[in-house]
Amino acid sequence: MEHAIKHLENDAKGIFYVEKDGQRLAEMTYSRTNATMIIVDHTDVDASLSGQGVGRALLNALVEWARATGTKVLPLCPFAKAQFDKTPAIRDVLV
Repeated sequence: MEHAIKHLENDAKGIFYVEKDGQRLAEMTYSRTNATMIIVDHTDVDASLSGQGVGRALLNALVEWARATGTKVLPLCPFAKAQFDKTPAIRDVLV
């Protein structure tokens, strides 16, 4: 099942998320350290979406956005760090 991923950034905080019926079911949050760098600090996926690859889809959206905007990423979130560790093709956005 395809989930629409939305992105919102306010001041130094940002989030990629999936919502259904106005309820946020999955999110990957980040903090902006400067104009060209963010720190991914948290990923959460509701149990109802477990096993559907939603966490990875959030990361893919973040990586696509980072490439398009020239933003470098420091993954402190354990999930995001594990995904970068096992996927060389997305490491180009790392700090």
